[in-house]
Amino acid sequence: MAAKPPRDDVEGEEAPATPLLDVGRLGDLLGFHLRMAHVAIYRDFAETMEELALTQKQLAVMELISANPGASQIDFANALGTDRATMMALVNRLVARDLIERRPSAADRRRQELHLTEAGRAMLARARKLIDTHERRFTDLFSRDEMQALLTALKRIYKEN
Repeated sequence: MAAKPPRDDVEGEEAPATPLLDVGRLGDLLGFHLRMAHVAIYRDFAETMEELALTQKQLAVMELISANPGASQIDFANALGTDRATMMALVNRLVARDLIERRPSAADRRRQELHLTEAGRAMLARARKLIDTHERRFTDLFSRDEMQALLTALKRIYKEN
């Protein structure tokens, strides 16, 4: 964890810098480092997507709908490992913004299919350009082989549990 840079106070004197903390045993824990990496990526994502007012979860849902038009909320909830109530709230927010729409299934009228709207496709195109820049800020820290090894290792963690 980096120390905060000193700031100028009202009288023009510098406030003391926050000292670096010894993270102790946390420094040896995989979960701690995964969390710290997540926080760094999340903050950058939030800043990057601020102009579009899209969250990581909302963008994930839009990407899944784009790749799987006509799948249901339940399908997407299962793919993202989230509960149905959370998925319904996400979908409702995207519907309210006219980015996605629900359509009754021709095969099973009880099932609601999700599709991107024209506005949703345009928003996703804008978001993808921003996300590409965001991703590069992190992937450029690694060689191609390192990046592949990192992704393989991360997938091993969540696919085996």
